[in-house]
Amino acid sequence: MKPIKAAEQIARYADMFAAMGAGPRLRIVQLLLTAHPQGLNAGDIQDELAVPASTLSHHLDKLRNEGLINVRREGTYLWYTASTEALQEIISFLYAECCTRNQAIKPAEVMGIGQALQRGPERKSK
Repeated sequence: MKPIKAAEQIARYADMFAAMGAGPRLRIVQLLLTAHPQGLNAGDIQDELAVPASTLSHHLDKLRNEGLINVRREGTYLWYTASTEALQEIISFLYAECCTRNQAIKPAEVMGIGQALQRGPERKSK
């Protein structure tokens, strides 16, 4: 039955958004996207976030359990990468709901947000 599938999908997206709903975890995703596609090892992430290893491990586990990041072992190091497939899935969900189904946000405005982010913060004239 289609509504049940949709409800399960919504619950899955809610879990994914919840996983990124903590500042340190969103920062981890940001760091991993910056380092895409090679990713970062746990030590590099820990250096950037300045958090204890146990705290970092908790955040990484939460993101990995929701499929937002991937992990691979190389020698003695664990390397983490952003799951671009999962991120594309939730971005597509938001885009479909906000921009195509009900057009609450015009697609051109979303593109404008992306272009503004690429330019960096706007400078105010004196």
